[in-house]
Amino acid sequence: MDDMPVYLFTGFLESGKTSFIDETLADKRFNNGQRTLLLVCEEGEAEYDESRPYMKNIYVENIEDEDELTSETLDILAKKHRASRVLIEYNGMWQLKTLYDNMPENWAVYQEFMFADATTFLTYNANMRGLVVDKLSGCELVVFNRFTKDMDKMAFHKIVRGISRRPDIAYEYTNGDVEYDEIEDPLPFDINAPVVKIEDGDYALWYRDLSEDPKKYDGKVVEYKGLAAVNPRMKPGMFFFGRQLMTCCVEDIQFAGLLTLCDADKMPENGKWYTMRLSVAYKWHKLYGRKGPVLTLQNIEPAEAPAQPVATVYYA
Repeated sequence: MDDMPVYLFTGFLESGKTSFIDETLADKRFNNGQRTLLLVCEEGEAEYDESRPYMKNIYVENIEDEDELTSETLDILAKKHRASRVLIEYNGMWQLKTLYDNMPENWAVYQEFMFADATTFLTYNANMRGLVVDKLSGCELVVFNRFTKDMDKMAFHKIVRGISRRPDIAYEYTNGDVEYDEIEDPLPFDINAPVVKIEDGDYALWYRDLSEDPKKYDGKVVEYKGLAAVNPRMKPGMFFFGRQLMTCCVEDIQFAGLLTLCDADKMPENGKWYTMRLSVAYKWHKLYGRKGPVLTLQNIEPAEAPAQPVATVYYA
């Protein structure tokens, strides 16, 4: 079955999603007559004028309740309009997991954008951190509109980069000018050193960087302090080594470790802290079922638990 291209637009109420989608549909480079299903999951001040010529093959359907996001409903709507692609204006108060878990199997998100009102974004981040993380984690572009010259780009930049290094960041000023973020994010460790030493406070950043670009670390030697997680069902000489990681709040703390191999007689104790020096290989392993980073132990020393045992993904 051919993929159904999905273009996903996220952000909170009055963040500029509708205006951007409307401008996109008016652009002949994007809209040259394809039958398009437009799912609107949030009703704001701006509305779509279906009488405009470029809306001829755009079929607007409103999803008013999160419970309506079922695979069956979405499939019925796509078939009803014989759509060849889907645009979704998503409700900022709904978790994206609801959508991803319930999309028909052949629906594939081709692009994901997030929009934010710069005048309210910092407040949302302070009070609804989980929703901000949810919307920034997978997007390819985040647009801060209603931006003004007196606003500090670094405050916005840190929030985005603390969650993901993936998206481009654009600042849209009140006069319509758009400026792209060019702030560099040098890593706090030397990736070209013979041994890449990861300090306690940098584990979350390193783990995320490795997850996003594992090929970059292929052949590297790293050293860091972490917890050994030994599963008795795994073969001797195989364990996971990492740290507890928090992306948003206490409720989402989880162990973020990496598959590690060693000689059977050098197995660490489960739940103990160690400082390990490890070589990294990006390769296929049956535990992953795909290619991924596999560590091989070079040196191991017992260690005391750090002052902050839980690493955090985002900037304070």
